[in-house]
Amino acid sequence: MSDFLSQSAEYLPILLQGAWLTVAVTVLSLALATLLGLLWALLRTSGVAALAVPTRVLVEFVRGIPILVILFYLYFVMPEIGVDLTAFQAGVIGLALTYSCYIGETFRAGIEAVDKGQIEAAKSIGMKRPLMMRRVVLPQAFRIVVPPYANNLVMLLKDSSQVSVISVAELTMQGKMLASSTFDNMTVFTLVALLYLCLTIPLNMVMRRVELRMGGAR
Repeated sequence: MSDFLSQSAEYLPILLQGAWLTVAVTVLSLALATLLGLLWALLRTSGVAALAVPTRVLVEFVRGIPILVILFYLYFVMPEIGVDLTAFQAGVIGLALTYSCYIGETFRAGIEAVDKGQIEAAKSIGMKRPLMMRRVVLPQAFRIVVPPYANNLVMLLKDSSQVSVISVAELTMQGKMLASSTFDNMTVFTLVALLYLCLTIPLNMVMRRVELRMGGAR
C-alpha cells in the first residue's frame, strides 16, 4: 500500500494534465453537440419535409458510423481535401457531431412528448411557431429530457477517451504513455480509473439534483 501511495504521488501530476484535457474536450464537445442537437430536433419536428427528411438521413447516417471511424476521417482524410485540423479540433468536432445526433433524438422525443393540447392552445391565441417553441414547448421539453441528457453527458465524458487514438493526450492517452514508460500498469490504470470516477460521480450527483429540482418545478 505504501508503494502504491508513493507511486501515485509521482504519477498523479502527469495524469492530472490528461484529466484537465479530458474535461476540456468534454465541455467543448458537449456545448457544440447540444447546439447541433437542438437544431436537428427543431428541423425534425418542423413539419417541413424538405428540412425534416435530410436531417433524419444525416442523423441516421452519423449514428451508424463508429466514433473511431469519424475521428479517423476528420484527422486523416480531411487534410487530403484541404481541411487541416489539429488532433484536438478533430476530437472535439468528431465527438460533438456524433453526440449531437443522440442528443438531437433526445430533444426530439422531449418536444413530441409535450401535451398537444398546450400547443393547440398556443396556436389558438395567435402564437407563431418560433414564439410557441420558445415559451411553451421548449421549457417543458427541457424538463422532460434532463435524465437522458445527463446520461449522454456521462457517456460523452467516458467516450472522450476515444480521442486518444488520434494522439490527443487526454487522461487515457497519458495513462498509456505513463504505463509504457514505467511498466507499472496496475498503479497507472488504477489511478486512471479512479480519476474517471472522480469526474463521473460528482457529475451524476449534480445532474441528479438538477433532475429533482426541475421535476419539482413542473
